Amino acid sequence: MRRKIPPTQALICFESAARHESFTKAAEELALTQSAVCRQIANLESFLDIQLFRRTRRGVRLTEAGETYSRRITNRLDAVERDTLSVMGNHGTATLELALVPTFGTQWLLPRLSRYLVQHPHVTINMTNRTRPFLFADTEFDAAIYFGDGEWSGTEVHFLMNESPVPVCSPALLDGQRELTAEQISQLPLLQQSTRPYAWRQWFAAAGLRVEHDLNGTRLELFSMLAQAAMHGMGAALIPPFLIRDELASGRLVIANPRSFDSSNAYYLVIPERKAESATLQGFRDWVITEAETYRDTAAAKGV
Repeated sequence: MRRKIPPTQALICFESAARHESFTKAAEELALTQSAVCRQIANLESFLDIQLFRRTRRGVRLTEAGETYSRRITNRLDAVERDTLSVMGNHGTATLELALVPTFGTQWLLPRLSRYLVQHPHVTINMTNRTRPFLFADTEFDAAIYFGDGEWSGTEVHFLMNESPVPVCSPALLDGQRELTAEQISQLPLLQQSTRPYAWRQWFAAAGLRVEHDLNGTRLELFSMLAQAAMHGMGAALIPPFLIRDELASGRLVIANPRSFDSSNAYYLVIPERKAESATLQGFRDWVITEAETYRDTAAAKGV
């Protein structure tokens, strides 16, 4: 059956005209005449049997259907462009598409990744932030590094490390003390992480406390956002020390209390079963597991 797909040039003209809400600006951007853009849009509207633009005295405006179609087409064209650039830029190389939780990626993985690339010069790794699990079948990802319980259907899951967060804050909130008790921390504004909504409850429970307002406070999605908020004195945050080494070393953040807690969640490398036989993926798997083991051994030796 023949696919119901409009001509690519018509879609490109529509995307540009929709973005500018102007046929004239689209023509300038695409190095076409205005009449050529108009013809492409008219042909697309005829193909779809839908009006995409309203013609007004001041120019054109997207219809409701045009706005919806524009959002969808823009995403598809962006994806086609990314795939095209990837193919063009990777002659003779293997590419890994990796999804990962962002702060872990920037603070732990990236500082080590050059060692992998030296050993595997013909591998390119593309990384995309994902904070929650997803269906591999709906994406182009080859693997993921995520924080969770290790349950992910249809995958191979490899343990990397625990998180072990501790309360951190601006030095100003210590008010001259070396550290704070759990009771004192409970009196501070508590910065919450949206992907770990019960973290403070778990921490206080480990300290033998029940705090009524332990779920209250500003909610932020990423550890990097929590660190910024804590540095600006907005409250205390639960963050693994290995994700904020620079901030701790510079004194912009301090550990308010060294207590952590045991969590059922951890960082894992996840590989879909259908891709588990890939030699490139196996090589990356072995490398990142070894790096994680080395990190855990070093941290244990330092008593961290």
